[in-house]
Amino acid sequence: MTLDEMTAQHDALLAARYRGVRTVEYDGKRVTYATDGEMSAAITDLERRIAGAQEGGRRRRILTSATKGL
Repeated sequence: MTLDEMTAQHDALLAARYRGVRTVEYDGKRVTYATDGEMSAAITDLERRIAGAQEGGRRRRILTSATKGL
């Protein structure tokens, strides 16, 4: 999915959620979410994917730990 497609789908989900509708039609497909929680999870996932696409990929986190050996 391209960045433009993800952004359009995100906008459609937000618009439907603000209207209080759980059915979203995008690109000829219709999706009905059972709960607001499902819709919220889909929005969060799209936001994460959009942020990753804008940053150019995933970031790695390296954690270090040290002890004195006592």
